[in-house]
Amino acid sequence: MTSPPGGPRPFACLWCGRTWQPRASDDLEAHARLCPDCLGRAGENPFVRFRLRAALEARATPTAGSVPTQPAPPTHEEELVPYYEARAGEYDDWYLRRGRYAHGPVQDLAWQMELDTATTWVDALPLGGEIVELAAGTGWWSALLATKGELHAYDAASAPLDRARDRLLAHRLRAHLHVRDAWAAPDRAVDALFTGFWLSHVPRPRLAEFLAISRAWLRPGGTFALIDSLLDPASGTRDRAEPSAPDLALRRLVDGRTFTIPKVFYEPGELAAAIGAAGFGDVTVATTGRFFLLASGRAWPAE
Repeated sequence: MTSPPGGPRPFACLWCGRTWQPRASDDLEAHARLCPDCLGRAGENPFVRFRLRAALEARATPTAGSVPTQPAPPTHEEELVPYYEARAGEYDDWYLRRGRYAHGPVQDLAWQMELDTATTWVDALPLGGEIVELAAGTGWWSALLATKGELHAYDAASAPLDRARDRLLAHRLRAHLHVRDAWAAPDRAVDALFTGFWLSHVPRPRLAEFLAISRAWLRPGGTFALIDSLLDPASGTRDRAEPSAPDLALRRLVDGRTFTIPKVFYEPGELAAAIGAAGFGDVTVATTGRFFLLASGRAWPAE
């Protein structure tokens, strides 16, 4: 699809990937970088609502004397939700070392052994009461967390949560699953907070901000725990591409679409200091060896 001479360029919809040709640079679709069908989902989709609000603001406040230009592309953080919506169907291949994530018997056995170690670590955590899981994804950890208390599993993307719901039903477990951004302010205090492979999507300048949100979720004495990635070539796909800058990852899906997202590999000492500074005590940060980072802390009473 090509644009008329002097007209706006076509774009790939940020949500579904469909190529769309806007009629004019001032079209709402052009400002939001969403096709009309996806734009119509704003009532049910938080990412689309965010893009719609930004598009309305941009269209309503043009700079005096300026010539309409193409809308700014999404930031790397804004690409996270459409990336995980698109990746939902292949996400568990990463855990299971299937397809492009298989690295051969030796490497995959090492992965499985460390994943078992991480699972045993989660199972031994002092979790109970009301538990919140942020960025729950397809629910790989939700099934274990739901056996320990009343689980509320949140994710900003709806497609992975649909798979989490199926996983819980298959295990005959119950949980509250809702679309909610991990950056949203807490609406209550709970007994435990868990995140799996989310902290590495938190840019370094925002680490203290997210840890403050994590502390605000917890009652005094509540447990905060997380699992995340260590930098290892055998952790991702065999055909992984190099990112354009540090603390970013270029991710390619099976259908060929690519996304550039934040991916920060925090060092254990760096993370332990940041968690302690955020108001947590009894902080422990360890690794499984090659692949996983394990961290926990207990919420201190507010001063």
